[in-house]
Amino acid sequence: MRYEGETEMAHDIAHGHIAVELPLWRRLLRFSTDHKDIGLQYMFTAWAMAAIGGFLAFLMRLQLGFPGKTFPFLGWLFPHGAEGGVLKPEFYLALITMHGTFMVFFFQTAILTGGFGNFLIPLQIGARDMAFPFLNGLSYWVFLLSCLIMLASFFVEGGAAAAGWTAYPPLSALKDLIPGSGFGQTLWLLGMAVFIVSSLMGSLNYITTVLNLRTKGMTMFRLPFTIWGLFLAAILGLLTFPVLTAGAILLLCDRHLGTSFYLPTLHVAGRLVGREGGNPLLWQHFFWFLGHPEVYILALPALGFVGDILACFARKPFFAYRLAVFGMLGLAFLSCLVWAHHQFVSGMNPYLALPFSLLTILVSVPFATILLCLAGTLWGGSFRFTTPMLFALGFLSLVTVGGFGGLSLGVAANDLHLHDTYYVVGHFHTIMGSSVLFAIYAATYFWFPKMFGRMMNERLGKWHFWLSLLGVYAVFIPMHWLGLAGMPRRYYAFTEVEFLKPFLPLNTFISVAAFILIAAQLLFVVNFFWSLWRGEKASDNPWGATTLEWQTSSPPPHGNWGTELPTVYRWAYDYSVPNAPTDFIPQTVPSTTAASSK
Repeated sequence: MRYEGETEMAHDIAHGHIAVELPLWRRLLRFSTDHKDIGLQYMFTAWAMAAIGGFLAFLMRLQLGFPGKTFPFLGWLFPHGAEGGVLKPEFYLALITMHGTFMVFFFQTAILTGGFGNFLIPLQIGARDMAFPFLNGLSYWVFLLSCLIMLASFFVEGGAAAAGWTAYPPLSALKDLIPGSGFGQTLWLLGMAVFIVSSLMGSLNYITTVLNLRTKGMTMFRLPFTIWGLFLAAILGLLTFPVLTAGAILLLCDRHLGTSFYLPTLHVAGRLVGREGGNPLLWQHFFWFLGHPEVYILALPALGFVGDILACFARKPFFAYRLAVFGMLGLAFLSCLVWAHHQFVSGMNPYLALPFSLLTILVSVPFATILLCLAGTLWGGSFRFTTPMLFALGFLSLVTVGGFGGLSLGVAANDLHLHDTYYVVGHFHTIMGSSVLFAIYAATYFWFPKMFGRMMNERLGKWHFWLSLLGVYAVFIPMHWLGLAGMPRRYYAFTEVEFLKPFLPLNTFISVAAFILIAAQLLFVVNFFWSLWRGEKASDNPWGATTLEWQTSSPPPHGNWGTELPTVYRWAYDYSVPNAPTDFIPQTVPSTTAASSK
């Protein structure tokens, strides 16, 4: 089955009508239908949003580590939010809201599915492009529009949204209730709606491409683990993102049309809200029905990247590959059934909390199955400790430690005590924020040669890894201890709470560690852009990998392949095959050819 543009592209390649390669800056600024250009557009934009989100985190830790201190540069940067060089409490809440939104949706989701998904899916399945190239190109520009809408909220009257990245009513449902619930909150909702439209365009494309454009011989169980992760993440996005869109539309109606979907009659901040019939818990169900699968929209591609990278640098076949795939399927299915464990403190009936607790704990079964398969891949391997391998191992370390924290929160009786404390902040940033970030770094270092035809600097990469790993543990593990001690999250300062005063030095330590962690990311920025122009030229397959993307040139040409698409004869992990002439056999090598060369 051929999709739009594929026949024409094959004709152009066959007759030598190949587009001249454009400079990178032109590829990033034009409306392209080439999946590789679109993937890079997503990546550069997502990294820009990550830089902004990281700067917001710096400002928050500055306040928490040094409460009450004056920093003149803050007054210059934010004359309304940090008058006199001291952050205002309402501006601090806006920082929390926008930091979480940027990092979860506009960085991690965008770079994993939009960036790597676009770049890798056609290459790894042997296709020339996505099934719907124009829709694919449009999805990026819709995503960019959503970024601009979100950023614009900092410059409107009342400032950016301040109801938290979860946007809980009633604070988000009344436009004149508190600072940060005005036009900035409306822009937040509009930005999220536009972002979801972009994500749905991408999800439709990824699913259709994987199901219909696999090259000859590429069965579903010959797909690289990366493709399974991206494919299942796209299905989850297609099923869950529209739910939040519906919820956001209802919230906009409450804000601007006087409806009462989320607002009962209540007193808020000393005023009577004259609505009736609504329920703020309805929004929580809408949000978390996406919000928890969103964790796996990030985790599944991350697991896929790490599986491919571990097999490559352990020089071993993927251990129990099919079992790991079924583990991914179980993870995706169960992720849609556990959303209400985020609502244990909402007054939920304990009889209803019990099944959500059990399902939450049950999620650990397929997750642990995948991790055991990855550990089996490492067992007895001949390791190459490259930068991608180190970050992949760092991912395993963080996801294991963070997973144990999640088990305690999955039990309703524990969650009642820990839910509104820094224990959740530490857990969330370990299991989702940091581990997924390490997988993104591993994938960037691994596929950088394929994207740009150059190698990243290994020495800088290893310094980046060790400073990041130590920094992450120094920042987020102590937060678990603070949470056990009862330190509440979302507070602007803890200087007025007597029982927390002994923990102020630990908060200062966390902030200093966070500053070092943020500074360590500058090594990646320098390495990335220096390597982009001055890095060592890469061969077509510098890592000795077996999957299809390494069987074309670096970077790949327009249309990815020559006049003929590749044919697949084997699975993706033929490493260290006994009596083979090399320690890897690409998917494109026929079985008879490999056998005859033994």
